[in-house]
Amino acid sequence: MKPVLISGIQPSGKLHIGNYLGALKNFVDLQNSGKYQCYFFIADLHSLTEDFDPKEKPKQILELMADFLAAGLDSKKSVIFQQSQIPAHTELSWVLNTVTPMGELERMTQFKDKSVRQRKNINIGLFAYPVLMAADILLYDTKFVPVGEDQLQHLEITRSLARKFNKKFGKTFFEPQAILTKTPRVMSLANPEKKMSKSQPESCLFIDDSPQEIRNKIRKAVTDSGAEVKHDEKNKPAISNLLEIHSSLSGETISKLEKKFIGKNYSTFKNDLAGVVIKHFADFRKKKSALIKNQSKLFSILVAGSQKAAKVANKKIAEVRKKIGLI
Repeated sequence: MKPVLISGIQPSGKLHIGNYLGALKNFVDLQNSGKYQCYFFIADLHSLTEDFDPKEKPKQILELMADFLAAGLDSKKSVIFQQSQIPAHTELSWVLNTVTPMGELERMTQFKDKSVRQRKNINIGLFAYPVLMAADILLYDTKFVPVGEDQLQHLEITRSLARKFNKKFGKTFFEPQAILTKTPRVMSLANPEKKMSKSQPESCLFIDDSPQEIRNKIRKAVTDSGAEVKHDEKNKPAISNLLEIHSSLSGETISKLEKKFIGKNYSTFKNDLAGVVIKHFADFRKKKSALIKNQSKLFSILVAGSQKAAKVANKKIAEVRKKIGLI
């Protein structure tokens, strides 16, 4: 039996290149490695912790499902499901809340960061986010979770809660291990000091942008003083960001790209980068366009995957209920 691996993405609008390189591309690579029994989910319950439009949420869920499939996730190879379709996630989250010390949640870096960004909406869901995340993971006897270094703190609280529960009620959960993934820090095309954000669409490369949109955005991307195409995060952060995007999508090393563009100006480099981005996502755009036109198919695949995941989740929550004495 292959070890279980799980991860999810929130449906909160279009995915940009940072989302793709940090998560979705890794999902496809892990699925295709053949080493794991993969579960990938649409984290719609998590997405409710931020401001949202209820009328847009169904569209966002199906669009993310289309992103999953167009990028290469395969419902025959992985279980692809919608978090909210499985009540066991919220039930286990509540049970885990009862063994979660307040102090552990108060020290979560992501809660502190998001509290600064959304001062008018610091809700309990945002505070208890790591507990629901722990439930997402522990329900499936997960052995591995792909994470970047910035997410290790959340995985550690998952491991801590598994230990606490097992010690109090008997062996029930595995303690999942991290698969550290390289998650490039993709910065804004307008300001290389800030991460790329969908809140500023004009300086954000969405993975379903048209070729013309890609060319226009990259052409307008800020550059540094001088004309040398060189990776130097301190002195040339803008060109360094563009070089990292190029390298991540083309597979060429930074040093090879620096040599390739010796004596050439920023405009030449930008034109080449635009071509790389357009080519990389050409097949994706074609597949997503076809998928979006057939939303009933998207929904049926999502329901089928959710039913498959629910069988596993329901078995585990029944075990938890028995352990804690609920009948």
